[in-house]
Amino acid sequence: MSSLATKLPAKPIKGPGLTTPGVVILQFLLISLLQAFELQFLSDANDPVTGFLTGLAIIAAFAGGLYLGRTGTAYASAVNPPIAYFIATVILLITIGGTGFHPTSFGPALIKSLAKDAPFLIIGAIIGWGGYFARRKATT
Repeated sequence: MSSLATKLPAKPIKGPGLTTPGVVILQFLLISLLQAFELQFLSDANDPVTGFLTGLAIIAAFAGGLYLGRTGTAYASAVNPPIAYFIATVILLITIGGTGFHPTSFGPALIKSLAKDAPFLIIGAIIGWGGYFARRKATT
């Protein structure tokens, strides 16, 4: 009998849920895919801005990161969605949004997108940081 088949290493996963990189990737993909859909199909070609669907994706990213993440991933769940939203907005406005990197069209489109989704970012931040501090208080 082979000794390779008898001794298997222990699995590195110690508990259920996503690790910190998994939470970050999940949040970025959720926000960027729904934002791309919104820019492609629901946005005006002359005024590429994101709106309600992206806002719901932001709130779902905050809540989903807290719900699906392991113990210890609450900080990443609270910090990452605004960063993921900004990176996705910049990339998608340049490519799908059709503004290119011209300051006269990219700048106003970026500011309008950030302004339209600001209430969702604030509500999501309250959810994310509330979940982080609640979990931190529960562990101490």
